[in-house]
Amino acid sequence: MLEVRNLYAKYGRAEILSDVTFEVGAGEVGALLGRNGAGKTTTFRSTMQLLRPTAGEVVFDGESLIGRRPFEICRRGLGYVPEDRRIFTDLSVAENLDVARQPPREGAPSWTPEQMFDLFPNLKERYRNSAKALSGGEQQMLTVARTLMGNPRAILLDEPSEGLAPVIVEQMARAILELKAEGVTILLSEQNLHFAELVADRAIIIEKGRIRYVGTMKDALADENIRTAYLMV
Repeated sequence: MLEVRNLYAKYGRAEILSDVTFEVGAGEVGALLGRNGAGKTTTFRSTMQLLRPTAGEVVFDGESLIGRRPFEICRRGLGYVPEDRRIFTDLSVAENLDVARQPPREGAPSWTPEQMFDLFPNLKERYRNSAKALSGGEQQMLTVARTLMGNPRAILLDEPSEGLAPVIVEQMARAILELKAEGVTILLSEQNLHFAELVADRAIIIEKGRIRYVGTMKDALADENIRTAYLMV
């Protein structure tokens, strides 16, 4: 579903990504793992063409994304949940969902606000509230729900568990597994190994802008050398 091939990216003269290559299969949950500053967010921004790569290829469902504008990529069915959420704080929960609504998309589940409230019960209780009145965890839920209202076939989730209370982390994990059951392909970036272990099939480990491991999550966590070298804080 998503292929990243030999990707390079820079901020100014500083090269951040070097020869990044991995793929995530249809209906799969992949976890891009690494410490702070490893290149996870830059990989996502380059995939969405918010940062133009200096070399390499990004292919989504058989089509190249290189050179396309971010809104065109979203219209092709690849959703993006950024780390900083970017909800519309002056709108209500219901209005945030409504502005993101898109027509049904072939090959993807179609979502309604009612289904979002089933997926994230906290939002149902707050649907009339202003988004800025939500807790951090509720804002994260709203960001994911708003992205799903675009009926994506795949989504990128940047640090979905960061800064959340344990009970909210568990709710987010359940939601991701429900999305997987609906056939949505997911790539998430994470530092929380427990969270990644709960939801991910595939582990992709990045360190200093280079991919160090691609394989099953189970094998990655079972290898003490990998955990010590790349994943322990």
